Amino acid sequence: MGDWELRPASAADVDAVAELRAVVLRSDLERLGRYDDQRVRRRLRDGFAPAHTWIIEVGGAFAGSVALRPAEDVHWLEHFYLAPHLQGSGIGGAVLRGLLEWCDREGVVVRLNVLRGSPARRLYERHGFTIEAEDPVDVFMVRRPASFAAHRSVPPVPSGGAPDE
Repeated sequence: MGDWELRPASAADVDAVAELRAVVLRSDLERLGRYDDQRVRRRLRDGFAPAHTWIIEVGGAFAGSVALRPAEDVHWLEHFYLAPHLQGSGIGGAVLRGLLEWCDREGVVVRLNVLRGSPARRLYERHGFTIEAEDPVDVFMVRRPASFAAHRSVPPVPSGGAPDE
């Protein structure tokens, strides 16, 4: 799995995340006839919220991002991108597992949308997400907490490949 860690994002991370988004989503967006070189970056920049985002670093270098944005009665898993050469290494699963463990302790429902036909959907299904709705471009998924906790806390910042417990 390698030497990885999460750190809180800052506003300065927006360009790196926007570029990674363009790389990661390109083939799926092209397959769906929706790729636009400028729009793919602009949509990230318009919705980037550093307060709810973590940067994934491998060996001290930028490797990806993930956001868990609170909404009314759910949290939205967003901007979960991992550099292509690291996909399939277990890092994405470990990051997701750590965030979902926190959500389970807190009794938080998690929603996300993934592009239709994206291989990322299998990762989400392995972690308990089920389809809630679909449209021609997106698959909307939900995961209900496995357990409930009596108190609220800040999401963990796991590092070194082991989720915070």
